[in-house]
Amino acid sequence: MKRPLKPEELKIWGLVAATVHPLVGRDAPKPARPQTLDAPARIAPQRAGDAAKALREGVDPIEPNRRHRISREREEIGGRLDLHGLTQERARAVLDDFLKRAQADGVRAVLIITGKGVQGDGVLRRRVPDWLGAPHLSHVVAGISEAHRRHGGAGALYVALKRRPRP
Repeated sequence: MKRPLKPEELKIWGLVAATVHPLVGRDAPKPARPQTLDAPARIAPQRAGDAAKALREGVDPIEPNRRHRISREREEIGGRLDLHGLTQERARAVLDDFLKRAQADGVRAVLIITGKGVQGDGVLRRRVPDWLGAPHLSHVVAGISEAHRRHGGAGALYVALKRRPRP
């Protein structure tokens, strides 16, 4: 599976692509939209399990087998949180509370629905992976991955939670 291009790679690719011309007698190809690192929706669902690394360097990906179990609902999705229509501040507060409560209840996987935004580049969609990688959630979040199409695809994330600490 291909990984998304890094910003410096996109810049270099733009320079190279500008110098390419079609063969004689052929039409110019339509320009492809480049993948960006800050747009999780452009990341194809990963069966190999490193979608989360592409989403955020600080958060580990969900293990491939576990992601498969979650997407097939063989491992229960213990909770769903829909962030549609919330401001960034409110969404972050709700997300933090939801994850901490879910872990305290013994839930091992949740689905966070961010939506795609108007043109596929929604603010919450870009920001939620960063929030999940925050240091204050490091004891809660085990990994993240883009959701399967039936669970919202590019507009949703699976979040694997760590086991709650023993008292």
